[in-house]
Amino acid sequence: MAKALTKSQLAAAIADQAEIPKKQAAEILDHIAALAYKHAKNTFTLPGLGKLVLVNRKARVGRNPATGAEIKIPAKKVVKFRVAKAAKEAILGTK
Repeated sequence: MAKALTKSQLAAAIADQAEIPKKQAAEILDHIAALAYKHAKNTFTLPGLGKLVLVNRKARVGRNPATGAEIKIPAKKVVKFRVAKAAKEAILGTK
């Protein structure tokens, strides 16, 4: 399996495609990340990729894998990424 792109590799690819300096491309990535962090509570959509959504997870009973004893897992908020249909089709292909 191929390695994931690093931030600098991603910035370089964006800079080459858009014909802008790498430093400016890296700043754009930083701004997108900051916007995602700020607006994730209301859902943050990256067109063509998907959206970040804040979800309330219910309390549940789980098991300690070492002892097998039941434990209570409290309710909590988690961040999930829902992949867009266009991204799924582009990566997996259509059936």
